[in-house]
Amino acid sequence: MAETRTTSQEVQAEILDAVRKGQEAVVDAIKHWAGTFQSIAPSVPVRNLPYADKLPKPEEVVASAYDFGKHLLAVQRSFAESVLQAIKPLMSDTNGTTPPKADTAAK
Repeated sequence: MAETRTTSQEVQAEILDAVRKGQEAVVDAIKHWAGTFQSIAPSVPVRNLPYADKLPKPEEVVASAYDFGKHLLAVQRSFAESVLQAIKPLMSDTNGTTPPKADTAAK
C-alpha cells in the first residue's frame, strides 16, 4: 500500500510540474505578445463606457471564482467522505473477508 501511495504521489508531482511548466510557457508567450502589440499598435483612445466603474476588477473576478471553487471542492470532498461512510458496512475488512449477507446474518 505504501508503494502505491508513493507511486501515486510521484505521478501527481510530475503532473503538477508539467502543468506549472505549461502555465509558465503561456504566461511568457502572453508577455511577449503584449510587448510586441504595444510597440506596433497605434495609440488607441480610451473610451468611457457607461457603468464601467461599476464592474468588478479582473483580480476580484479571479479571486471570487477560485474562492467559489475552493468551497465547491470542500463540499464535494465532504460528500465523497459521507458516501464512503455510508457504504463502509458493505466493504471488506482489513483481512480481505467480506461482511456476511443480510440473509445469512439473520439465520
